[in-house]
Amino acid sequence: MAGRGASVSYREVLGQHAIAISTSESPDMSALGLSDEHLRDAMAEIARHLLALGARLVYGGDLRAHGFSELLFELVARHRRDADDEDDRPGVINYLAWPVHIQMSVADIEKAVSDLAGTAELICLTLDGTRQSLEVRKQLPQQQPDDAQWSSGLTAMRHMMRAETQACIVLGGRVDQFEGAMPGIAEEALLSLQVRQPLFVMGGFGGCARDIAETLTLVKPWTTPRPAWPGRQDFEAFTAADLNNGLTPEENATLARTPHVDQAITLILRGLMNVASPLP
Repeated sequence: MAGRGASVSYREVLGQHAIAISTSESPDMSALGLSDEHLRDAMAEIARHLLALGARLVYGGDLRAHGFSELLFELVARHRRDADDEDDRPGVINYLAWPVHIQMSVADIEKAVSDLAGTAELICLTLDGTRQSLEVRKQLPQQQPDDAQWSSGLTAMRHMMRAETQACIVLGGRVDQFEGAMPGIAEEALLSLQVRQPLFVMGGFGGCARDIAETLTLVKPWTTPRPAWPGRQDFEAFTAADLNNGLTPEENATLARTPHVDQAITLILRGLMNVASPLP
């Protein structure tokens, strides 16, 4: 499917794109008649399609077993990024914020880097969000970060992700028991809105993404009370027009409520193509 007025292929467009994906467990899956596996499957299908069309995926996650980082690594190992022969960049870039990697042993970091060689790139960041070489990291003592370091380190990582990506997709997301100034999905989405980076809000799996869609008036409010979370009021300064993602208001409303992954993928690809080839 080509975008409005598009004369280029998906691969020509997406081969130049690094796309951030932000997700975490959603507390609303059972209420929506879905299971946690539906969210993992959605993440996997979106990633698989983007990789197959040449995009690079950027994620800011930890390396815990059975987490979403591991899911992306397994996916890119099975489905090689379809890129030009001279483009040997990895399909997945996983940023490790300072408060994440400073808790890890150097041996564990080195093993992860070695295991992922050729498929994914792990990038350690300093507390202010700049890249940190493994050699420099080896000189630092393993330690437990405090609350202030969690907040500043995660925010710095998300600023880095915005600077090095061309679009962001958010889905699911917990709104409690998080580290940092606000839920991770919320901060990544808010930074995208603030710099007018194309943002795709998939609210059909509930969680933080659904709350963002509601605040942007893309979906009707829940009929039951929702837990409050810090930073939600910041989204009141924006509307669906600020998503800047190449979709019409009606298409964004559909993306914000559908649990059907094929429909969501179609809309995301349409938006990316329309942003690349806007109407004259």
